[in-house]
Amino acid sequence: MQANRTTGRKSAGRQGPPLAVLDLGTNNCRLLIARPAAHDRFRAVGSFSRVVRLGEGVTATGLISDEAMDRTIAALKICAEHIRKSRATHVRAIATQAARLAQNSATLVARARDEAGLDLTIISAEAEADLAALGCAPLVGHKHKGALIFDIGGGSTEIIHLGRSANGETDKKFSASLPFGVVTLAEKYGNASQSRSGFEKMRTAMTAQFLPYAQKGFDPKNEHLLGTSGTVTTLAALALKLPRYNRQRVDASWHETRHMLKIVDKVAGMDVAALAKLGPIGQERADLMLAGSAIFGAICALWPSRMLRVADRGLREGMLRQMRQELSL
Repeated sequence: MQANRTTGRKSAGRQGPPLAVLDLGTNNCRLLIARPAAHDRFRAVGSFSRVVRLGEGVTATGLISDEAMDRTIAALKICAEHIRKSRATHVRAIATQAARLAQNSATLVARARDEAGLDLTIISAEAEADLAALGCAPLVGHKHKGALIFDIGGGSTEIIHLGRSANGETDKKFSASLPFGVVTLAEKYGNASQSRSGFEKMRTAMTAQFLPYAQKGFDPKNEHLLGTSGTVTTLAALALKLPRYNRQRVDASWHETRHMLKIVDKVAGMDVAALAKLGPIGQERADLMLAGSAIFGAICALWPSRMLRVADRGLREGMLRQMRQELSL
């Protein structure tokens, strides 16, 4: 997956005003600009994504480093320019786990406001889980009674169990946010996080962390897994044998869980240099791939469903749906 991905296309038909949403995570800064369309849908008119690694070293030091702060502000300035050109009428920008943990997050918020003109809100873990669920809810399979949504982030992983009510609507059965993501896990295990033996240790450790939340009413025969995040979408791209990442092929795609786990096993046996040569992974994600795959493997083991659906959507789409509701668009 490329570190810096920018897209844009003209909207067609009659739609609402452009809305801009920004998700500043522990690893990535992602912007999405879209117009509300019919049937609770949105038409994207622009997007931007850059790996900034905001949370680099935060777990160890409790602080966002000057380098990470500067990388992030540079990305936010680009986002602000995209927003300005789009003439978005409403803008919402959030920050998640790294900003929640960092003692100097107020400096980040101030610099985002003063240097990029963006009002950055640090949201709670619970709010993050709710947004992920809201963004992914449209992908809960119509033939299924619910889904276990999981979002493997840079600094945390959210799990949300959505059930389907008698009228077809989804409702949250439970949610949790665990302070383990691809960046925090890779930093904790160091060089071991890039080896087969390290992968096994990380998967075992993550299985123990998720175990208290396992099952909780989940029906593997009638419910499915629904994964979102760079790790999951990248694994899906590899499963689809794509030469490079393609959102249209990946988003909403269905996979047999056992097939995805075979991809995980293959990835776990490769070193960083080999992983970096795979188009959907690339240099920016190679050193974090085993950590994310270990979390993925633990979740699949504890919530054993035959089918997995992949979402290249999440917090930003959740924010868009939330804004649409609030603005009655």
